Amino acid sequence: MPDPDGQPGVFDVTVAGVIVPGYGAASGRADDAPYPGGSLALQAPHFAAAGIDLSGYHLGTLNVDISPHVFTPIESEVTVRDVRWTDAIPPETFSFFRCRIEVGSVAESGLVYRPHPETKVEHFHDPAVVEVIARWIPDADVGMRVQLRLRSSEATVRTA
Repeated sequence: MPDPDGQPGVFDVTVAGVIVPGYGAASGRADDAPYPGGSLALQAPHFAAAGIDLSGYHLGTLNVDISPHVFTPIESEVTVRDVRWTDAIPPETFSFFRCRIEVGSVAESGLVYRPHPETKVEHFHDPAVVEVIARWIPDADVGMRVQLRLRSSEATVRTA
């Protein structure tokens, strides 16, 4: 999946959200992070083998609470199944959806990173929290309001 900036298509679904704290597992920033360097750094080579190049992105997620809505996948462009990225937990399945995230005056292309709940054994999120991988946005901080834009062919939002 190439960088979304180079891809045609329209981000025709918009939902407002607020950045909320995550577990710090994806970035490895938590004091008790179980994966030194972060889970995304360990997963990235597996994703690259499936065509998802994260090299232009910050290897951490922005956790966006879109309540009272929930993210509803329709069809991801890429799903990577049975990824054994660590021996500490069973393999997981991940789907990626193109998005745009607007934080203040900054708009970045990104990916909704969705570990499939049925294969995930730790660090569960509320269904209203969407994990976004994007380039580093220096001013992004917990409590900031954001706009998340999606493609209706890939995903939509519905009221919980």
